[in-house]
Amino acid sequence: MARLPRLTVPGHPHHVIQRGNNRQAIFSSPADYDMLLSLLGENAQQHGVAVHAYVLMSNHFHLLATPETAESIPRMMQAVGRRYVRYFNATQGRSGTLWEGRYRSTLIEAERHFLACMVYIDLNPVRAAMVGQASGYPWSSHGHYVGLRTDKLITPHEMVWTLGNTPFAREAAYADLVQAGIDGPTQAALTDSVLRGWALGSPDFLADMQLRTARRVSRARPGRPRRVGAVESKLDGSEPEGD
Repeated sequence: MARLPRLTVPGHPHHVIQRGNNRQAIFSSPADYDMLLSLLGENAQQHGVAVHAYVLMSNHFHLLATPETAESIPRMMQAVGRRYVRYFNATQGRSGTLWEGRYRSTLIEAERHFLACMVYIDLNPVRAAMVGQASGYPWSSHGHYVGLRTDKLITPHEMVWTLGNTPFAREAAYADLVQAGIDGPTQAALTDSVLRGWALGSPDFLADMQLRTARRVSRARPGRPRRVGAVESKLDGSEPEGD
């Protein structure tokens, strides 16, 4: 069956994931992480993408971002992907592909899922047992949101302002959200949506998004009941480092 085109709707947050080919490492040194962040910053600005959150894992990375146009994220990801592969191949003395294939993405309903998606992204290194706390991982936007550093790549989404009336209040409230974590069903829904490309939100949100794009935004009603745990079992082995 032909693969669906990516779902991109301007003005709404999108959860994006790009993975290394055959689960291989895409970073070999701190300079590599810095290079990818630099390319993201340059191309986000050039192509009209507001990056709200990110995490760079050893073999994949996540973004939470809002595009200005339907072409903003595809153009940014294409430019970043190509330039980073040239850089990485040159520094490693290698050739050939680095990425698993095309990146995966979907849009999410901000009011319901934006903050949960931020927490999900920040907790990737914790779930992978790379650090004990999200604040201990340097290659994510977590430090920006809890007041540990200022990250020029980040453009806060309006949902962040709902956390408090002052920077200190917002930082403390967000730190509490990350400390509390997210439940299993929410984690599974966020993983499933980005890997499969279905929008994540309420029925009203999905109906509204369907009016804005010719591409189907949610899966069709299945013809037979799905086995309980089938999706979760498949997803459990999809990422060796976090989700």
